[in-house]
Amino acid sequence: MDYLLKNCDFVLTWINDELRILKNVDIAISDGSIMNVGTITEGGFEEIDCSGHVVIPGLVNAHTHTPMSLLRGFYDDAELMTWLSKMWSVERELTRDIVALGSELSIIEMLMSGTTAFIDMYHYPDVTADVALKYGLRTALGPTFIDTLRRPSCVENELRNFVSKYGDSSLIRPIINVHSIYAVGKDTLLRIKDLSDGLNLPIQVHVSETRDEVYESKKKYGMFPVEYLNSLGLISSRAQLVHLGWVTNWELNIIARTNARVTHAPTSNMKLATAGHFPMRELMDIGVVVTLGTDGPASNNSLDMFREMKMAVLLQRHSYWDVSIKAIHAFKAATLNGYKLLGLNGGCVNNGCVADLVLLDLGSPRLQPARLDNILSNIVYSADGSDVDMVIVNGKIIYDKSRDYQAFRERARRISERLNDFIGKFI
Repeated sequence: MDYLLKNCDFVLTWINDELRILKNVDIAISDGSIMNVGTITEGGFEEIDCSGHVVIPGLVNAHTHTPMSLLRGFYDDAELMTWLSKMWSVERELTRDIVALGSELSIIEMLMSGTTAFIDMYHYPDVTADVALKYGLRTALGPTFIDTLRRPSCVENELRNFVSKYGDSSLIRPIINVHSIYAVGKDTLLRIKDLSDGLNLPIQVHVSETRDEVYESKKKYGMFPVEYLNSLGLISSRAQLVHLGWVTNWELNIIARTNARVTHAPTSNMKLATAGHFPMRELMDIGVVVTLGTDGPASNNSLDMFREMKMAVLLQRHSYWDVSIKAIHAFKAATLNGYKLLGLNGGCVNNGCVADLVLLDLGSPRLQPARLDNILSNIVYSADGSDVDMVIVNGKIIYDKSRDYQAFRERARRISERLNDFIGKFI
């Protein structure tokens, strides 16, 4: 189906990495891509009246653990390693059916709040991939190496099967997930390097999340975590480094020199009291692509990227005591940079870009008063996921509030009943 989004009050886009805000324009969508932006009169489209709406590029949740909605609110208010130990004790009992339910609940939450793509790390990635395909959401994901839970050879076999099944999908991008340097040994990391090279797959890894991780790395290897990974050849343009709360200036230079990408998860880091400081300003100043993620729904506990954009700015200002990080930086991290990380021509509303778009209701009091000079601020600092009226991915309408809202809420309620039956065994 080809669509013409008519009479959009505002459209936010990126042109040559610079934000542009358009007013009173139309958007033509054909064959999954944006065909034209401007005043459009030609026919052959199904018209959607977008008056009273602002159109933004789709939001990319660059790091999450989608099925962990099943553990939302379970063992909250613990520090990271204690919390992880409790999570792992439950995760050893997971089944594919339970992972499917957790994935579906999170995917419903994400698409209803304007997320068009997510990058995931969890067990049974094929289950999550199939649920994402069912709802039409983009995702990058793959098996996770955790030596303490699974033999590396088993994970490698799973990875090869995953690539074989999803490698040609337009919505699924296979990646290699590495939990951390404290959960994955040197031999496995070298094996992962060979797999990444041989299969040309990105690597996503938690790194430098806590002081203890940094201390143990220096004690065991004589290097800081990013240095250690770089010594094994794992820091490259295919690497996605998540958290980075405790990094040195020379590690930042390694990241910039190798063109690695980074992901900030501010809410989760604050909730788990990992402290440290994600050096967003420093990373941007040296040209590193910074993205934004919620982390999992058990450690955030929300998957709302509007909240995460605001938190990213506020945490930086609280840490720096200045306003050098602004709304535009968080918006870029959640849109344009997210699509750069995915390797897609998207995150903007321009001719030829993938048609991944979000329509926000300007009738929401949170978005008023709306003007050219304040619409970005309203989106980052005031809006939330409930202001989303429509989500388009790959040129298809995957969420229309007027059509889907009640059905999705009812489906979420039914899923939660089954998840409560499972988690009740551990309470």
